[in-house]
Amino acid sequence: MLAYIRRKFIHLIPITFAVTALSFLFINLLPGDVVDAIAGAGTDGAVVDQATVEAIRKDLGLDQPIVVRYGNWIAGALTGDLGKSYQTGQRVSEAIAHRLPVSIQLLVMAQVLALILAIPAGVIAAYRSGRLTDRVVTTLTFAFLATPSFVIAIVLMVLFAVLLKWFPATGFVPITKDVLGNLRSVALPALAIALIEWPILSRVLRNDMIATLQEDFVALAKAKGLSAGYILVRHALRPSSFTMITIVGIQLGNMISGAVIVETIFALPGIGSLLVESIHAREVLMVQGIVAIIAISYVLINFVVDLTYGTLDPRVRR
Repeated sequence: MLAYIRRKFIHLIPITFAVTALSFLFINLLPGDVVDAIAGAGTDGAVVDQATVEAIRKDLGLDQPIVVRYGNWIAGALTGDLGKSYQTGQRVSEAIAHRLPVSIQLLVMAQVLALILAIPAGVIAAYRSGRLTDRVVTTLTFAFLATPSFVIAIVLMVLFAVLLKWFPATGFVPITKDVLGNLRSVALPALAIALIEWPILSRVLRNDMIATLQEDFVALAKAKGLSAGYILVRHALRPSSFTMITIVGIQLGNMISGAVIVETIFALPGIGSLLVESIHAREVLMVQGIVAIIAISYVLINFVVDLTYGTLDPRVRR
């Protein structure tokens, strides 16, 4: 097991460096420059002296080659220093640390809700395979898969916030101030993401469980007179969950991208909305820091999924 963990951990290093290097390159290829925003170029027809622009660029270190800037950034990142905002001077790590708990809560709640929807739907569809129940679940999964996250978010907002007024439309309440208010402020955004993610989990679980229900040990359990519910939950669910667990880790990337949109729609102060704000402001270091945190989180969660998979099925380690 230790050799398996060591091998997986070694794979994380080049992946992390590759992701951060590519994101740094792509961000610097974007049109526009944070120096223009700082100098006020283009506002009210103002024309900024080129010497002033070059002086600001040199002061910020933006006159250096991109390879040198990436080297300086990665050297600081290895010590925990992700740089400072060009415009506000706030440390990138502090800004991310302030916003990250909101995004983590959103993603955790969304994943829990997705599993709550997917597991019963997948189990029931497998048990009633080929019947009306299975066809209804299949239709629902394809319907939600075909619907963009922003459409679902807007529909939920109009229905439950504007018309029924059960939940707030926008804003965030810290859990330290009001637990119930916090859950209400995150419920709709989390549900919007969950409704996009549960169909895939449900379909994967359904297909695996159909195969599991044809195994000999399930036939033996039926011969012993065990109830269908007991067989489904105690005998068929665990061996049918391996692929779904793997998909949970892979889906994190989709959930993060969905969170960026959903946080913006519901005005949640998470790293998704911070990313959008930083892109508009051409805050290269802020964007790079957020992308690095997201990439590392994605890699680490997939690492944990691999370990979990290896624990559930020892054959994977070989």
